[in-house]
Amino acid sequence: MALSETEHGSNGGDGEGDGEPDVIAQACVLGDFSESAEARALILSLPEVHGSIMSRETAIQRFLVIMNRYQEQPHLLDPHLEWMLTIILDLVRSEKSPPLLVHLGFKFLYIISKVRGYKVFMQLFPHEVADVQPVLDLLSRQDPKDTEIWETRYMLLLWLSMTCLIPFDLSRLDGHLESDSGQARESTMDRILAIAKSYLTVTDSSRNAATVLVSKFMTRPDVKLKRLGDFLDWSLTTISQANDETVGGVVILDGALQSLAQLFKHGKRDDFLQYAPTVLQCLEQKRISESSEATLRKLGVKLIQRLGLTFLKPRLAKWRYQRGRRSLAANLSASQAMTTAVTPDMETQEQEEDYDIPEEVESVIEQLLVGLKDKETIVRWSAAKGVGRVTGRLPKELADEVVGSVLECFSFQETNNAWHGGCLALAELGRRGLLLPSRLSDVVPLILKSLTYDEKRGACSVGSNVRDAACYVCWSFARAYEPTELEPFVTQIASALLITAVFDRSVNCRRAASAAFQENVGRQGTFPHGIDIVTAADYFAVGNLSNCFLTISVYIASFPEYTKAMIDHLIAMKINHWDGVIRELATKGLFNLTPQAPDYMATTVLPQLLPTVKGIDLHGRHGAVLACAEITHALYQLSTQADRPAVDFISSECVDALKSLHQMLLDRKQYRGFGGELMRPAMCTLIEKMSLSKMPFKDDPVIAGWQWLIDDTLKSLHLMSSGVKDSIKAAAVSALAALCEEYYQTRPGQADSQMQDVLVSQYVAWLKSPEMLTRCGAALALGCLPRFMIHSKLQQILEGLQQTRIVSPKEVSFTEARRDAVRAIAQVCVKAGVCTRGSPDSVLCSENVAAVWAALLDSMNDYTTDSRGDVGAWVREAAMTSLMDVTMLVAGSAPELLSPDMVKCMMCLMAQQAAEKIDRCRAHAGNIFLHLLHSTEPAVPHIPHRQELLSIFPVETRTSLNWNAPSQAFPYITQLLRLPQYQYHTLLGLTVSVGGITESTVHFSSQSLFNHLKEIQLNSADLGQFGDTLLCIFRDNVRNDRVSIPFLKMLDQMLANSCFEIFTTQENHQFCVEVLALCKEIKKSKDVLKIRSCIDVFCGLIQFQGDVRKKVLAQLLILLCHSFPVIRKATASQMYEMLLTYDDVIDPEVLEDVMNLLSDTNWSKDIPTLRTHRNQLCDWLGVPRPQLVAKPHTFAKLRSSRGVADRLICRPQHHLDLPFVIPVKSEGRAQ
Repeated sequence: MALSETEHGSNGGDGEGDGEPDVIAQACVLGDFSESAEARALILSLPEVHGSIMSRETAIQRFLVIMNRYQEQPHLLDPHLEWMLTIILDLVRSEKSPPLLVHLGFKFLYIISKVRGYKVFMQLFPHEVADVQPVLDLLSRQDPKDTEIWETRYMLLLWLSMTCLIPFDLSRLDGHLESDSGQARESTMDRILAIAKSYLTVTDSSRNAATVLVSKFMTRPDVKLKRLGDFLDWSLTTISQANDETVGGVVILDGALQSLAQLFKHGKRDDFLQYAPTVLQCLEQKRISESSEATLRKLGVKLIQRLGLTFLKPRLAKWRYQRGRRSLAANLSASQAMTTAVTPDMETQEQEEDYDIPEEVESVIEQLLVGLKDKETIVRWSAAKGVGRVTGRLPKELADEVVGSVLECFSFQETNNAWHGGCLALAELGRRGLLLPSRLSDVVPLILKSLTYDEKRGACSVGSNVRDAACYVCWSFARAYEPTELEPFVTQIASALLITAVFDRSVNCRRAASAAFQENVGRQGTFPHGIDIVTAADYFAVGNLSNCFLTISVYIASFPEYTKAMIDHLIAMKINHWDGVIRELATKGLFNLTPQAPDYMATTVLPQLLPTVKGIDLHGRHGAVLACAEITHALYQLSTQADRPAVDFISSECVDALKSLHQMLLDRKQYRGFGGELMRPAMCTLIEKMSLSKMPFKDDPVIAGWQWLIDDTLKSLHLMSSGVKDSIKAAAVSALAALCEEYYQTRPGQADSQMQDVLVSQYVAWLKSPEMLTRCGAALALGCLPRFMIHSKLQQILEGLQQTRIVSPKEVSFTEARRDAVRAIAQVCVKAGVCTRGSPDSVLCSENVAAVWAALLDSMNDYTTDSRGDVGAWVREAAMTSLMDVTMLVAGSAPELLSPDMVKCMMCLMAQQAAEKIDRCRAHAGNIFLHLLHSTEPAVPHIPHRQELLSIFPVETRTSLNWNAPSQAFPYITQLLRLPQYQYHTLLGLTVSVGGITESTVHFSSQSLFNHLKEIQLNSADLGQFGDTLLCIFRDNVRNDRVSIPFLKMLDQMLANSCFEIFTTQENHQFCVEVLALCKEIKKSKDVLKIRSCIDVFCGLIQFQGDVRKKVLAQLLILLCHSFPVIRKATASQMYEMLLTYDDVIDPEVLEDVMNLLSDTNWSKDIPTLRTHRNQLCDWLGVPRPQLVAKPHTFAKLRSSRGVADRLICRPQHHLDLPFVIPVKSEGRAQ
C-alpha cells in the first residue's frame, strides 16, 4: 500500500536484514543537486564525444547515474533545469550541429524529463511565435519508424505542445499559402494536426507525447472551431475500425483513447458536452471493458469517468461531510479538544440547486461499477477514482445509491477483485467526504471482513490485495472523520488493524495495517494504548513474521482490549490456514498468549478446538491438534507456577478427549497417505506436550498406542515425501524423549527394565535396516534416550552406532545415517557421563573412550560424494561437533582419559578441515579449533604447540575471525605449517583449496601458501622438511583423485613460482626424483584431467639439473604418442611453452627445429605417423627412442593390433630387462 511508503519516508523491503534500516534512513538525505558541475561538464562535452560510440555511451551512462539519484527527490533539480535546457537547446538549434549531436541532446533532455516529470519540464521549453515553425519543421523531418531516436521525437512533440499555447491565431503564421510553384501549401494548423494523428499510432513513447499535443492543440479557441468536430469523428472512426485482438489495433486504440481522455480532461465542458453522448455510445458499441488488454480497459474507464464529469455540472457537493480541522497537535494535546464537523443543516440541503441529471450518467456509473470488479488492479484503481469524482457532483440521494451499489461488491458471491475494487472506492469516497457518517454502521463491518479476507484457491489463497486496500480505507477514514464519528467503532477497527499488523501472512499487509493504525492513533487519538503499541509494532518490527506472532502479539495482548480478539482470530482464521508455517506459528502464538487469558483458554478455546480435531478438513485438524498440544502445555506451566496439577485447569472431559485422539485417528486411518504426513508430526507434538505436562496416563493403554505411533513413524520415514521427512523425524524423536522421561521410570532415575530392553534392542536392530531413513530414525532415537534408559546398555548402543557410521561399499550412499549415528554417539556419551573406572555398559570410561574417539576421528575422513556433491561434509561436521562435545565432557570430568595422541589427532584433523575448500566446513572446523584451544573451564590438555597456537590465534580471534571468508581464514591457517605436528594435515587441507576450482578460495589459499614458502625458501632444512611432507602427502594419496589432482595443480603452481629454486641447483635432487616416480604412476591413468595436470608438473620439473631432466623429457615424449589426441595436443603445447621458458634445456642448434616440429605438427593424426615425428624429437633432444613393451600373456593381442598406443619405456633397446622386445615400424605393426 502506497501510504506505508509516504508515511514512513520510503519503502525499504522486508526489514529483516541487519543493514536494512541504514539503507532506508539514507534513502532521502540529498540536500541539493550536488553533481551540477559534473552534469554541466557532461552537457558541454557533447560536441566532443558525440562522434565516438564509446565516449557517447560513457557520457549517457554517467548522466543516467547522476540523474537517477534524484528519482525520489526530483524537486532538487528545479533550480538547475533552466540552464541545462538552455545549453542543450543551443546545441539543437545550431546549424553547425550534426544530426547525431542533435539526437544526443534530445536524449539528455529525455533523461531529465523522465526524472523530473514531463508536466513540469515541458513548461520550460521556449514557446514564442518564432519557435513554432522551426520545431514543426524539425519534427516533420523525423522518421517515425526509426527506433534509435525516439527520444528526439518525444521531446519535439512536447516542445510543439508548448508552442501551441501562443495566444495568436495560427492562421496568422501562414502568410500566403501559395508556393513558388503555384501549388497551395498546407497550413500550420493542418500540419500540426497531421503530425499529431500520425504519432497517435506509433508503438513507442512518442504516442504518449502526441496525446499531450492533442490536448493542448485541440483546445485552442481557433482550432476547436475548425477542427475539433473532425478530429473527434476521426478518433471515433479509428476506435470503431480498430481490432483490439492485433498488436497494431491495440496501439491505435491506445492512442485514440488516450487523446480523447486528455481532451475531455483539459477541454471546457461547454465545448465538449455536445459530443459526449456520441463518444459514450461509440465506447458502448466497441465494448472496451471486454477487451483482453488491461491498458485498453483502463483507458476506457478513464474516458468514461471524464465523460461522466462532462455530463455533470462542475460543482462541489454541499451535502458532503467536512472535517473542520485536521491538526495533529489538536488531537494529541492534553486537553484533547475536539473540533466539530461542518455538516450542512436541512435548510441548506433544501436550498441545494435542483437540476436534471442526464440519463447517460446512469450508464457511466454502471460502467465504473463494472470497472471496480475488473481483474487488473490498474483498472479497478482508475474506476475507484472515477466513482469518487462522479459521486462528488451528484445530489445526495443519488450519491447514496452509488454508495449502496459499491457496498454490493462486498458479497461473498463476488470475487476478490470486486472486494478490492470496493475497498478502493470506499477509500476514495471517504477521502472526499462523500461517505456520510450515517453510512459508517454499514461500511465498518464490511471493512472488518475485508481486513481478514482470505479465499482459498487450490493449494494457496488470494486476498492479500483486499486486505491491503482495507488498510488503505482505515487510513483514509482516520483523515476524513472526526473522532466522535468513529468512536463507536474504535475498538473494532483497532483490534482488526492490530490483528492484520501481527498475524497477516503478507509483509505488505502487515506494514499497511501498522501504518493505518499509526495514522489513526495520530489523527483520531482515541485508539486504546495507541502510542505504546505503535512504538512496539512499527514499520520495521512487523517485517519479521516470527517476531510478529511470537513477540509483538504477546505485548499487544497484554492490553485487555485486544486479548480475546487476537486469540479468537488465531482460532478461527490461522490454525486452519493453508500454509503450514502459519499454522505452526499460530499454535506457538497461542502458547505465548495463554498466560494472558488462562481461564478463557481452558474453558472456552480448548473445548472449542476438540470438535475441529474430528473434522474432515485436514488443515483444520492438523492445526487443532497442534493448538491443543501448545495450550495444554502452557496451562501446565501456569499450574506449576501456582503449585497445582494441570488437571485443575483443564476439565476432565478435555483430558479424556485428548487421550482418545490417537485411537480416533488410528481407527479412521488418518495416519495414512498425504494426511498422515501432517497428522503424524502433529500427534507426536501432542505426545511430547502431554508428557511434558505430566498428564496422569502412567500405565494407561494409551502409552502403548503412543509408543506404537512413534516407532511406526520412525520405521516408515522412507515412505514420506522428501520435503517433510526431517520435520517428521524431529517430531517423533522429541516425542520419544519426553515419553520416556515421564512414563518409563519406575522411580526417579530407574528405568522400566522391560521397556528399556525392548526399545534399545529394537532401535539397535533398526540400525542394520536396508532403509537409510530407518537407520537415521533409530540413531536419533538412541541419541535422545534419557540417561536412565542408557544405563547398563551403553556398550550395546555404542557398538551399534559405531557399526552404522562405517562406510562400506554397499552402504556408501547412506550418508545421512552415518551423520545421525555420529551425532548420536556424542549425545549418548554426554548423557551417560564420564567415570574413569566405571563400567563401559553405563558410562564413558577408560575401557571405551579410545573406541569412541577412534570412531569420531575416523568419521572426519568421510569424503563421500554423490549427485548432491560432497555429502560426506555432513558427516565430517557432525564428527567435529561430537568430538568437541565429548572432549569438553571428558576434560571437565576425567581429563586423565585424554591421551596426548588422541588430542593430537583431533587437533590435527580440525586444522585440516579448517584449511579445506568448503566455506561452511572450514568455518565450523575453525570455530571448534579455537573453542578447544581457548577453553579454560575445562581446559583441554595435551594440545600440541599450545603456546605457538595462542600466539597465532589470540583470544580475540574467536569473535573477530570470519572463517567463511577465504581472505581472512587462510593467512591464519597457513601459519600452522611452521609447526611440525600440524604441517602434514594443514598442508593436506590446503592442497584441495589451492588446487580447487573456486576462484576466491584458490586465490587467497595459494597467496597465503606462497607467502609461507617465501619465508622458508632460503632455509634448506625447513624447505627440505616441507618437501618431505609434500612427498608424503603425494605418496599417501597417489590413487586418491580427490587429493592427487588438486595436488598436481598445486605442485605446478609451486614449480612455476620457483618455490624450490634451492633444490634445482643440485643434480638429481631426491625431491625431483621421487615426484617424477610418483607422476609416472599417475601417467598410467585414463583420467584426462589427471594426465594433463601431470604434464604441467613434468614441464615444471624440467628446471631440475642432472639425469632427471632427460627422464622428464622422455616422459613428455612418450605422452606425445598417447592414445588420447587431447593429451598429445596438450603435451606438444606445454612442451613448446616449456622450451620458451627454459631455453637451456636443449642444444641451441636444434632449438628452432624442435620448436617448429612441435608447433607445425598436427598431433591429432594417427599414432604411427606421429611416432616418426616423436622419434625425430628424441634424436634432437638426445633422449633414447621409446620402445613398445608388452607382457607375455598380451603378446597375441599386440600382434593383432594396428595403431595401438602400447606401453612405452625410455631405455635403449639393448638395455631392456624384459622377456622380449617388440621394435616398432612406422606403420605401427608389432614385429
